[in-house]
Amino acid sequence: MTPIKTAILSFGMSGKLFHAPFLSAHPGFQLMGAWERSKKLIQEIYPHAISYPTLESILEDNSIELVVVNTPNNTHFEYAKKVLLAGKHAIVEKAFTTNVEEAIELKSLAEKTGKKISVYQNRRYDSDFRTVKKIIQSGVLGNLVEAEFHFGRYKPLIGVKLHKETPGPGAGLLNDLGPHLIDEALCLFGMPQALYADIRTTREHSLVDDWFDIVLHYPSLRVRLKSGMLVRESLTGYILHGHLGSFIKSRADVQEAGLLVGKIPNSENWGIEPESENGLLHTEKDGVVIKEKVKTEQGNYYDYFDGVYKAITNNTAMPVTADDGINVMRILEAVTKSNKEKKVVEF
Repeated sequence: MTPIKTAILSFGMSGKLFHAPFLSAHPGFQLMGAWERSKKLIQEIYPHAISYPTLESILEDNSIELVVVNTPNNTHFEYAKKVLLAGKHAIVEKAFTTNVEEAIELKSLAEKTGKKISVYQNRRYDSDFRTVKKIIQSGVLGNLVEAEFHFGRYKPLIGVKLHKETPGPGAGLLNDLGPHLIDEALCLFGMPQALYADIRTTREHSLVDDWFDIVLHYPSLRVRLKSGMLVRESLTGYILHGHLGSFIKSRADVQEAGLLVGKIPNSENWGIEPESENGLLHTEKDGVVIKEKVKTEQGNYYDYFDGVYKAITNNTAMPVTADDGINVMRILEAVTKSNKEKKVVEF
C-alpha cells in the first residue's frame, strides 16, 4: 500500500481532531504536515510533520497529492480552486462553498484537471445517524410520514471564532450546523420538492443567525431540521414516524469526545455508544405491537478516509461527491430565499 501524501490547511480544532488522527491512523495516508500561520503545534503531536509557512509552500511541494481544505467557509472556494489547479486532490470541509455557483465551478475544475474532490460530511459516519439509516432501510416503520432531526447546543456567549460570528458569506449557524442536518436528510430521502424555512438571531449581541427551522417537503413525507445555540437541555436527535410505528434516538456519537481525550481512531471499541443511548423502537411486526430498545450502530469517521483512499487509488467515486456538496448548497440557498420572502420555495 503506497500512502497518499497529504497536507492540511489548518491545525486548529478541525485539523487536530477530525483530520490528522485519521490520516495518521490509516496506512493509506502519510500526513506530511499543516499550514500553520502563527502557532506551530503540529510537531508536538506528529514530530515528523512539516509546519508549512504558507499555502504556496504546500502547493509547490510536488510530493503532496491530497490537500484538506479545513479553513473558514469563505475561503473554501479560493483555496480548493488553487489546490486543484496545482494538480492535487482535495477534501473540502463543510460547507462546501458559500454558494451554488462556486460549488459547480469546483466540480467542473476537478473534472478538467482529472483530480478528485470530496466534501467532508463526517456526520454520515456518526453512530446515531447510522442507526437511523438502518432503521429506515429495514422498513420496520412502514412508509414514513414524518421525520425530525435536531442538533442543538448551548452557547449563549458570542464565540471567539470571528469567521463564524461576523456577518458575511459562510457565517452563522445555518452555514455551520446546517450542512450536517441537510446532508443527513438528503442521504436518506434525496432532494425535496420544496421547502420552507425560518431563520432567527436569538443570542444577546449576536450579529449572525443562531437558530433555524427548516421543513423539507416530499410527496408523502415532511422532514424538519432544527438547530439553535440556546438549547441547554438537548432535544432528541432523531424522531421518525411511519404507518407502522416510531423510532426515537438521541444524538450521542462518542467519537468527538474520544478524540478530545486522545483516543486512537479505529481502535477497539471505537465509536461505540453506551447502552443508555440506545434508540426506542415502537412498532408492529407480523401483527404484534412491540416496544424495544435498539442497539446503536458503530460510528467511525475512519470509514470516510478509507473511502477517499479507495477512490483515489482505484479512480472511483469519492464517498461524498461534489454533487452531494452542490445539492447541500442548493438547499442552503433555497433556505435563505424562503426565510427572506416568507414563502415555500419549490425546486
